[in-house]
Amino acid sequence: MRTARLLLAFVLLVSGRGLLAVDVPATPAGRPLETASTAPKPDEAEAREMLRRTIAIKSSAGLGQVPAVAEYLASRFRAAGFPAEDVHLLPLGETASLVVRFRGRAPAGSAKKKPIALLGHMDVVTARPEDWKRDPFTLIEENGYFYGRGTSDDKGSVVAITSAVLRLKAEGFLPTRDLVLVFTGDEETGMETVQDLLKNHRDLVDAEYALNGDAGGGTLSEEDGRPLAYGLQTAEKTYVTFELTARNPGGHSSRPRGDNAIYDLADALEAVKTHRFPVMWNDTTLAWFRSSGATTPGPRGEAMRRFAASPLDTAASDVLFDSPSDVGKTRTTCVATMLRGGHAENALPQSATATVNCRIFPGVKVEDVRSELERVAGAAVTVTTMGHPQASDASPLRPDVLAAVTKVVQAMHPGVPVSPIQESGGTDGLYFRAAGIPTYGVGEIFMKESDVFAHGLNERIPVAAFYDGLEHWYRLLKEVAGPR
Repeated sequence: MRTARLLLAFVLLVSGRGLLAVDVPATPAGRPLETASTAPKPDEAEAREMLRRTIAIKSSAGLGQVPAVAEYLASRFRAAGFPAEDVHLLPLGETASLVVRFRGRAPAGSAKKKPIALLGHMDVVTARPEDWKRDPFTLIEENGYFYGRGTSDDKGSVVAITSAVLRLKAEGFLPTRDLVLVFTGDEETGMETVQDLLKNHRDLVDAEYALNGDAGGGTLSEEDGRPLAYGLQTAEKTYVTFELTARNPGGHSSRPRGDNAIYDLADALEAVKTHRFPVMWNDTTLAWFRSSGATTPGPRGEAMRRFAASPLDTAASDVLFDSPSDVGKTRTTCVATMLRGGHAENALPQSATATVNCRIFPGVKVEDVRSELERVAGAAVTVTTMGHPQASDASPLRPDVLAAVTKVVQAMHPGVPVSPIQESGGTDGLYFRAAGIPTYGVGEIFMKESDVFAHGLNERIPVAAFYDGLEHWYRLLKEVAGPR
């Protein structure tokens, strides 16, 4: 739904008879799946096979295949020895959630702690095979990349978390508290599964805090691929969709007149296009610009440093406004995404409607943004809030989480700075935060910004980053839930 992967770098068929798993065939001979010169280690090969099988299941909205992904993953946990009572497949309409508990035990003399939740989502954005250069539902390894819908958003992370937990289980690792894997089924659309879990199955997913694989991640240099920075996501903007509608009595197209619903809407959209919401900041965004500015070259890096030093620096915020990766960290943004209007080619339009999607800065009320859009759009247009948007505050920057993430990232990428970051998109994490469970985006992927194709054509991740990501989660879980 709302792109869950940071632009920073990145980063079950339900029927009346129950859940039907999809058996994904083995890779046919000749498919360019393996081109790397070094064969993967056993745990890497197992993870790649999981990625191949999950990519092959078309788990986009309307196809009813998310339960098949959930059943496939559940079968892996059962085969690894997880008790049936700890593997919960929870259908909801055409989709489903999967909740798996990895039971731990507090060290002798220590108080029992609440679990840590590990978040990801099994659904993907719709992909039209005729538009892609490669089949979006076939995992293809080519020129150092894994291609396929969901490689980066978010099946890659679901597989990485699953792989790490299965590896720890096989090694006999006993966490010092329960780890609860929470894989939802409609993050890309209605986010109803995460709401269902928190409202109706809170006992299964309740946690002291959550680590979210669908946010956070690292940036690689565009020039030479060096790791530059890692963003620990601590806040998300509020995702809201508004409809702007112009109405008119209409009439015969042979008798045009000055008031026209389509023209009125076009004027309103032009006003929205040029409108800038006020510059805003918080501790997370200032820390991010301070850290990222130290490693970002050119005018953009200079603007980052100046904004971190003085958010009222208009020239600096203007530079960041023109950067798609940065504008959302400096203010609320609204953009037109869909249009519909008119009812016949020979009739004046009686109505015209635009969908405007907004990402609202934490702390700003949805109604305040609606009112501002109404003022900007003008009297000829009405502005309606769609659905029931959910706002959430930033998570407190826990020293233990920051220390654990920093230790893991710098062990694998020495010297790379770790900084809190605010997500301009939205993930299931915002519902966990709103439910009182602090949530931290700790995605495993380091990528160049130019390689980010989540939600778009030819989605891909670097092969090396996928394998490094398996180690990232393995080390992180040992760090946050291992004995001292």
